Amino acid sequence: MGQAASDYVLILAGGSGTRFWPLSRTDRPKQLLNLFGQGSMLVQAVRRAASVVPAEHIFILTNAAQMAEVQRQVSGLVECSHIMAEPLRRDTAPAVALGVGLIAAQDPQARMLVMPSDALIGDDHAFAALARDALALAGREQALITIGVHPTWACPSYGYIERAEEWHDAALSHTCYNVARFCEKPDAVTAARYLGSGKFCWNAGMFVWSVPTVLAQLEAHCQQLANFAVALSESETPRDFITARFPELTAISIDYALMEKADRVLNFEATFEWDDVGSWISLGKRLPADAWGNAANTALAVQAAANNIVYAASGKQVALIGVSDLIIVDTPDALLVARKEDADHIKQIVAQLPPQLT
Repeated sequence: MGQAASDYVLILAGGSGTRFWPLSRTDRPKQLLNLFGQGSMLVQAVRRAASVVPAEHIFILTNAAQMAEVQRQVSGLVECSHIMAEPLRRDTAPAVALGVGLIAAQDPQARMLVMPSDALIGDDHAFAALARDALALAGREQALITIGVHPTWACPSYGYIERAEEWHDAALSHTCYNVARFCEKPDAVTAARYLGSGKFCWNAGMFVWSVPTVLAQLEAHCQQLANFAVALSESETPRDFITARFPELTAISIDYALMEKADRVLNFEATFEWDDVGSWISLGKRLPADAWGNAANTALAVQAAANNIVYAASGKQVALIGVSDLIIVDTPDALLVARKEDADHIKQIVAQLPPQLT
């Protein structure tokens, strides 16, 4: 299938760099790390986007601290003028409005896919096929479209989307549903109920719409963001405009600002494997493991040790004796040793560290 000239991709590539400390830092968050030896998640996302739209139709939004590394990693893959840095963090709704404004300046009738840069996707061909189907639907229907992920367990750390009746369109190659509601991160009992109902998918932060449709919905539900996007699309100096006006925007997520209020939302369920690899625990599940459940990216010598996660940035030999259920991460300037059950506390410990280590 050929690439449609009116299709664009906006890749959101910010992030604080705390979840994978000490490997990740403020200027090198998860999406800029080469965790699996196949290029960083950002580079993989750009290549994935290039299978859906022409390279010149890919935009990347990052922040000032990460701009230099983003430019270095995607040099030759994305036009330099299509990489923008937020002057400061304002959550996903202002970020999306910024992207809408940039793409509207290129084509006021464009269809666009918004995708995060930090998810692991198992089948790029299946992703591209679904993305094209969703983009085509966005051109036919005045709806905001989400791409959700089939839940494999009752995860309390993800937002959920409840589906209603199926949306029928003879031209579609994938099943599509009306959206009943968006649900914030639930407690464990509620997540189990969602999973058991079969009506919910994980909210993966992937959205598809046409520029006219999303601008109309922003106009109806979030006037400040609509005004910003339109003014940006008309600006002759977009970088200066962003520097001056972006900090004025209210920090709010796209789900709260728009998706939960929108008049018409549709949902495709992903036909590809997806993992946001959101912690050392989830990364450990993807590293090679020995017979005792010790997962590592490097050589291990083990005696009476089990169920540990070891990551050595230098690839050095690591020996484990009599320890279990630990996360051990070694980098040239920092060492992390934590119990698996305390993985969520990494963000708090980073706040106590000297600036040069964050």
